[in-house]
Amino acid sequence: MTDAQWKYFCEFKDQFKNKVEEWKKAYPALTELQREAALLAKTPEYPFETSVVYNRALDEVTPQDDIKLIVIGDNPGKDEQLAKNNKYFVGQAGKIAEGYFRKNPELGIDFRKNVIILNKTPVHSAKTAQLKTIAKQGGAEIAALIEESQIWMAQKTAELHAALKTELWLVGYSELKEKGIFGAYRDTLRETLKTNCGAQAWERVFVFQHFSMNRFSIDLSDFIKAQKKEKAPLESNIHELGLLHRKEIFGS
Repeated sequence: MTDAQWKYFCEFKDQFKNKVEEWKKAYPALTELQREAALLAKTPEYPFETSVVYNRALDEVTPQDDIKLIVIGDNPGKDEQLAKNNKYFVGQAGKIAEGYFRKNPELGIDFRKNVIILNKTPVHSAKTAQLKTIAKQGGAEIAALIEESQIWMAQKTAELHAALKTELWLVGYSELKEKGIFGAYRDTLRETLKTNCGAQAWERVFVFQHFSMNRFSIDLSDFIKAQKKEKAPLESNIHELGLLHRKEIFGS
């Protein structure tokens, strides 16, 4: 990173860390709502340790790191919220993502060194769909928190993306669709990028299926076969698929 990029990243990181602490303190009832949502969904029992999760992997980034991607997941799951972790994409989906880039060295990306990992909201739930239950059970106050956290993350992520001049990958797009839980994130990200960050930043945004259950790989493989592009460079196919899904979600 350049000196200016490193300074911007550090400011973002500190703001993010402080905001997470603010949300945790302001909404102490969140943990019990998360527990209730997991119980209603018949999720196997697990310890609830962090209601709103900052990604501590950000503290391991150095000025010398070559950041090539910002990857946006959904929200912190069971493994991510454990106090011993408090890192994003450390569960099964993260292992799949890490393995994918390792198996495709032509992309030149180490998932743990060249990627900044963020989420659409730092509010924890065992499964993303449980956020809807948490919002409903928690009433207007908790529903507002979940929306506010998305808006904050979308604005700050858009600005970080523009400052670092990276690619931005949104993985897991089902809840970005109409009536999905991440509608506020979708609309805020688009508005911030197009209004404040310029056309070049928007053109580096790509949308994909999630890494979990190999959906990213399966979707990409199906796309390559359907388009008969087996001989095209992998990066080119990834970008083409990402733009296709971006149009489906954002309309452009």
